[in-house]
Amino acid sequence: MNAATYVHRNLRRRPGRTILTVLVVMFTVLIFCGIRTFIVSFTSGADQAQADVLAIRHKVSITMQLPKHYIDTLRTVPGVKSATWANWFGAKDPKERLPFFAGFAVDQDSYFDVQDAVKVAPEELAAWKQTPNGAILGDQLAKAFSVKVGDRLVINSDIYPGDWEFKVVGIYTPVRTIADRTSLIFRWDYLNNDSRSVFSKEHIGWMIARVTDPAGGAEIAKRIDAKFDGNDDQTLTMSERAFALSFLGGFAAVLGAFHWVSLVILSIMALILANTIAMNVRERTHEYGVLRAIGFPPARILGFIIGESLLVAVVGGVLGIAVTSLVINHALGPLMAQNMSGAFANFFTPGWVFGVAVGAAAALGLIAGVLPAVLASRLKITDALRRLD
Repeated sequence: MNAATYVHRNLRRRPGRTILTVLVVMFTVLIFCGIRTFIVSFTSGADQAQADVLAIRHKVSITMQLPKHYIDTLRTVPGVKSATWANWFGAKDPKERLPFFAGFAVDQDSYFDVQDAVKVAPEELAAWKQTPNGAILGDQLAKAFSVKVGDRLVINSDIYPGDWEFKVVGIYTPVRTIADRTSLIFRWDYLNNDSRSVFSKEHIGWMIARVTDPAGGAEIAKRIDAKFDGNDDQTLTMSERAFALSFLGGFAAVLGAFHWVSLVILSIMALILANTIAMNVRERTHEYGVLRAIGFPPARILGFIIGESLLVAVVGGVLGIAVTSLVINHALGPLMAQNMSGAFANFFTPGWVFGVAVGAAAALGLIAGVLPAVLASRLKITDALRRLD
């Protein structure tokens, strides 16, 4: 008899208890991975931000606009390689197939040169520059609307009233996994020349700049803001990462709560494991006394019990990873990417989360088994042999 055989046979004595404990560990790992996947996916835009990109918005709030001529000044700042701008449109589907999605009015001459998270076919980009009401849609948005290049598309806006008619001239695909695949991008001049946008005429929402030296981005940001310090509309320049994080500020408390919930879930798993192992140890106290009496040292008893706890935890953890991969990476993830890519463009559990989950399960299995194992190994042989329950 070796330790592995003994542990395996012990677990088969109470198959119902063992199976239920393994299932608890499995579902705990599934929930833990799901929560961590949500956090990772929600913050992936900031995590994958590029070091050579700066975002410039109004100093007071991103909801306040900047004069359009600021872009010309920005391009003269030393260290700025290229720059573009965009306006938030607040797009809505009048038929409510998609109640809300991202719509941007951008500069047709520079936007896709500065932004490289998506790609557009050269011929479609050329057609867009020649079509005043041309629109380029994300591939998932085009699928949701059932439109293709050359089709007519009518949408509404939360900001600019009435129906807005576009001609679909291109469909973009993501280059980086953080790219929103449900956005509508159209020409800023089409918005600017319309009477419904008179309140924002010759104004832009924010600017984006690529810098020549990513390491000097902080210094270039100071130069940019210094250029507009004397104006009525001052600017706040930040890295692409900081810009992405600024949108998450309102969700910081929620993300923090999810973080703690994931740790509480692991604690519950440890308690359940500890309770199961303690019950097993109580039922086998007499047996451990017999083993001690025939010559097994305390360390061997300790190893038997800890090995049992580790085996249950690891098996449950591996099953949890398998279920997580099926549920999230092969079912829920593609569904979220298709329908909610604006917020969850990359809803997939990364490998390091799987590693953390299995490592945590094994560590908690070890911790859960330590106390019962130590107590059992320290029992006097006579006391253990008196226990018959």
